[in-house]
Amino acid sequence: MRSFIGRRDFMAALGGVAAWPLATGAQQAAKIPRIGVLWHAGSEEEEAPYLRALRQGFSDLGYVEGRNIILENRFPAEIPEQSLSLAAELAALNVDVFVAANRLDALAAQRATSTIPIVFAYVADPVGSKLIASLAHPGGNMTGLSNYAADLTAKWMEFLKATVPRLTHVAILVNPNDEVSARRYVEESRAAAKKLELRFRPMEIRAPDEFAPAFSRMRNEGVDGVVVSQDGLFYANRNEVANLAMTNHLPAITYSRETMEAGAIACYGPNVSAMFHRAAAYVDKILKGAKPADLPVEQPTKFEFIVNLKVARALGIDVPAMLLARADEVIE
Repeated sequence: MRSFIGRRDFMAALGGVAAWPLATGAQQAAKIPRIGVLWHAGSEEEEAPYLRALRQGFSDLGYVEGRNIILENRFPAEIPEQSLSLAAELAALNVDVFVAANRLDALAAQRATSTIPIVFAYVADPVGSKLIASLAHPGGNMTGLSNYAADLTAKWMEFLKATVPRLTHVAILVNPNDEVSARRYVEESRAAAKKLELRFRPMEIRAPDEFAPAFSRMRNEGVDGVVVSQDGLFYANRNEVANLAMTNHLPAITYSRETMEAGAIACYGPNVSAMFHRAAAYVDKILKGAKPADLPVEQPTKFEFIVNLKVARALGIDVPAMLLARADEVIE
């Protein structure tokens, strides 16, 4: 029996076939989210641990870089003017979301746009810095993660004293360019030093060329231990800080594993890589329709204390066994 298709059915089928390339083209033309990222340091190599963590965070949520997400990474090297110009550049690209590594970058992004959502990954006091209205209700176009807890500065002092029992005179490195955080670190560390019966010396460093003179002053003034506070400048120059500490025979405690591994005796603080990994989840929520104003800022709840015995031995310091037993990790 001869089979045939009616003209109406044939035209309908033909129309469906003709529509296939259009549908495919529409899918291919779907906009890929573009994320603008302002980092601490001056290169991808310097940011490798945190950039890797951010990328892994996106990967764990099903994003494939270049396929369904694009990262526009910028590296201002902790230079305020660079942060401002690169933030403006990203805003001009009309990125879908900003990720700002620290306070300096968050402030630059805030100046660059009041409409593009901004996720900060590592800001000590976002309320005091006037980035958000409150931790629970950020308001505006910004939210993210805070790396600070109320007793963090005191803990640095306590752990440094416990790690170096002979400690009598302690200094803290602060960057006065970040006035809000620097003031808090100095006030809280001065109170902690008094409680521990330590002489105290705040040491301001604004730029990389000030590190060497600062360590010389500390050595000449009899400082015998140093706290490296949380700041992008200190992270970007962590190798120089560690080398100067070793050269001047100064045991140093820092805020992150990555900074400690450059050559400090210990670190205490939140897992910074985990915070950058978590920042990807904030971006994901925003891409799916959430408003930054409605996403509470997260504060760290878990902290790790790590002792670097290799540095302790090089400095001739015998770390008490009781303290080693308290450490989350000991690097041999």
